[in-house]
Amino acid sequence: MKDKLTVKQRKFADEYMISGNATEAAIKAGYKKKSAYSIAGQNLKKHEVIAYIQKRRKSIESKKVADQKEIFEYLSSIMRGEEKEKVMTSNGIVEVPIPVKTRLNAAKELLKRNPGDPLIKAQTEKAIAEAKLATAQAEEVDKIVDSSSKKFEKLSVDDLRKLAHIGDDIDELQP
Repeated sequence: MKDKLTVKQRKFADEYMISGNATEAAIKAGYKKKSAYSIAGQNLKKHEVIAYIQKRRKSIESKKVADQKEIFEYLSSIMRGEEKEKVMTSNGIVEVPIPVKTRLNAAKELLKRNPGDPLIKAQTEKAIAEAKLATAQAEEVDKIVDSSSKKFEKLSVDDLRKLAHIGDDIDELQP
């Protein structure tokens, strides 16, 4: 099968695999800065370019590929929420889940580096949907808390004491 890529397209694909930045890859491949953004987008839509990137990724056997593989695995683990972030609190250092925004950024980085891989795309879309759902749920909880807080602010101290006693009475009734 004859290679249908131009020298610039091949150079673009190689540079894109390194940086994940299509515009930067187009400039390094020799395209003019003025048109690099649009040409980069066009190149990433071409089946030949995508196939070349996938083939090249599989065929290169060097330390650099191991680094790329490690990056893909790490970004994937962040996207899936498998990684934890260490945060300093008053109780010392604790591990907390990676923030949703960071997970979304990892998903976007994976998509940039793997534009044609349907499995990565499906996993990324699932993670994005889960992250959006988690964000929406958190926003809904915030609204409820804000609404409840405003209602409690309107109550007098005596009313708050009565509510506290009602809560104590309910706790005593439960086994």
